[in-house]
Amino acid sequence: MKSIKPNMLIRDKMPKYIEQNGKKAIIEKLRETDMIFYLNLKLREELTGYEDDRSVEKIADIVEVLYAILDYKGVSISQFEKIRTKRANKLGRYKEKLLLKDVIEEKLSDASSQ
Repeated sequence: MKSIKPNMLIRDKMPKYIEQNGKKAIIEKLRETDMIFYLNLKLREELTGYEDDRSVEKIADIVEVLYAILDYKGVSISQFEKIRTKRANKLGRYKEKLLLKDVIEEKLSDASSQ
């Protein structure tokens, strides 16, 4: 029998889905202290999935992992949205499609430093 991606964080309903497809899911309940490690792995996995597929469904998977990370950190979605909006207002968004090519550090002339 073939094992698929052992030690992978899965969504709550996946064991039932696996068993409905005639397979057996061997699961372990994570300790709270291990959860963030596996959430970070899952985020990388979902980002890779999006890079391969580029679908809206893959974006939804990424957001679901982000919501789980926020929950782990004790941050509500509304608190997060306030933080996100504040940063977007301060730093901008990505609407202008700007690509930073380089930053040149210019030396100040003696006259301007006096």
